Amino acid sequence: MKHHEVEILDAKTREKLCFLDKVEPHATIADIKNMFTKSHPQWYPARQSLRLDPKGRSLKDEDILQNLPVGTTATLYFRDLGAQISWVTVFLTEYAGPLVIYLLFYFRVPFIYGPKYDFITSRHSVVHLACICHSFHYIKRLLETLFVHRFSHGTMPFRNIFKNCMYYWGFAAWMAYYINHPLYTPPTYGEDQVKLAVIIFLFCQLGNFSIHIALRNLRPAGSKTRKIPFPTRNPFTWLFLLVSCPNYTYEVGSWIGFAIMTQCFPVALFSLVGFIQMTIWAKGKHRSYLKEFRDYPPLRSPIVPFFL
Repeated sequence: MKHHEVEILDAKTREKLCFLDKVEPHATIADIKNMFTKSHPQWYPARQSLRLDPKGRSLKDEDILQNLPVGTTATLYFRDLGAQISWVTVFLTEYAGPLVIYLLFYFRVPFIYGPKYDFITSRHSVVHLACICHSFHYIKRLLETLFVHRFSHGTMPFRNIFKNCMYYWGFAAWMAYYINHPLYTPPTYGEDQVKLAVIIFLFCQLGNFSIHIALRNLRPAGSKTRKIPFPTRNPFTWLFLLVSCPNYTYEVGSWIGFAIMTQCFPVALFSLVGFIQMTIWAKGKHRSYLKEFRDYPPLRSPIVPFFL
């Protein structure tokens, strides 16, 4: 068996960082990253981006050396991705924050609305219902992070957690401030509006959970297998017939329901911003599906059936 020699250069300076001798042909990029870490422990595998061209795309961990367009002497270029943090930690931090922050406003802890309102509950039933729905949403997200989601990438740049938390935590505080404010007024159409909103919210929450379970079942534990998602016997998954990312469709629907329930501008804005961001993600995933699977269903849209 002919072994390979692997030379790793800095993608920016072209400085030689490491030379690996007698690398087996069936070694993966993940194996090479582990070898590189032995000589440069400050760059653990999750921080490393190895590529064939300094400005090219990162090679996947599962790529096999002998299958790459290289000779017996391979040159790879290294970029430092920066300090990394696990996706599980990121999600738990993102979702625990809004849960706690909202409850602080709901219970009207001191220094928020003034001394005479400290720990005094609202007289409007919709305020209590909104708190239950908001808490349910984020508790669901926390539990899904721990027991449902399987991540294709184990980590993300540590710096991103601050941006993500500012988004989730900031909007949660803004929404909670107005919904739990002593001067808050209930929705224009009263109980009928609230009942309709609760139905929309719960329907979309169940739909979102059903899609997450369906996506989880597509990928065996510990693998990065990608398959085309199809509807199952669960009626909530039938939306896969029309869109590539129904989990985002249901997510947006939940927040639209919450906005109708509370009739609160910050909630409506949060729904709009979330829709824009999830549309970007959905379009990206849709393009990936079309590129990866030749037999991908042609009638599907990224997030909104027949439209977007």
